Amino acid sequence: MKLTADYHTHTTYSDGKNSAAENAVAAEKAGLSAIAITEHGYSHIFRGIARKETEAWLREVHEADKLTRVQVLTGIESNIRGISGLCDLTERDYENFDVYLAGIHIVIRYEHARDRKIGWGGWFRRTFGAKPSDSYVKDVTRAYINAIKNNPIDIITHLNYQTFADALEVAKCCADYGTYLEISSKKPHLTDEELAKCVDTGVRFVVNSDAHSVDRIGDTKLAEEIIARVGVPLDRIDNIDGRLPNFRFAEFKKHM
Repeated sequence: MKLTADYHTHTTYSDGKNSAAENAVAAEKAGLSAIAITEHGYSHIFRGIARKETEAWLREVHEADKLTRVQVLTGIESNIRGISGLCDLTERDYENFDVYLAGIHIVIRYEHARDRKIGWGGWFRRTFGAKPSDSYVKDVTRAYINAIKNNPIDIITHLNYQTFADALEVAKCCADYGTYLEISSKKPHLTDEELAKCVDTGVRFVVNSDAHSVDRIGDTKLAEEIIARVGVPLDRIDNIDGRLPNFRFAEFKKHM
């Protein structure tokens, strides 16, 4: 298995250690054809890109795109802010971005105070080994599903990392709407049983490094171990072995 493109990398504009140019150089060394620079979204309190930084960030990413033979895409790892599925990327932002990732993070500005439970509630349960209630799982599942239905999201990142959703139902929705599920090579997030159930839905996958430093650009080691163990069909992973995904965000923007 050889990675074609890595669609989840960070720079110093969020919580990464390197610049877009350095990420691009590392991507070329790793033999990639494309890379996306995907900072945490605008509602992330400590680690997100600020709206006032967007113009400077765009210049740096576009300059990085000219630096090597690797295509460097502008991306965002948007935050799902509540059960309604509201994300912190709005339509007025769309023109600035090529790739739209979304996930649940903890320290963000939630849509409503009650929505804090989808992030903090999961962190508490994961940290202290508490069993999630059925109502909690239902609410987090609704947050993911509403986000996918209401936003042209290309990739759901690290599903169920520090939170609990019905992965099967989220995968079904991804399959219906053309959103990819990420298999992260940074951290395990789905159990083997959950991932196997996702495979059964027909959902398609991408493998990403979630690199926060150049030494991890294009890294697939953990993902390959998971894929082999669960038996994820390689022909269902659309950014390996020369293949590139068909992203819904780009198609959506054609009709705006």
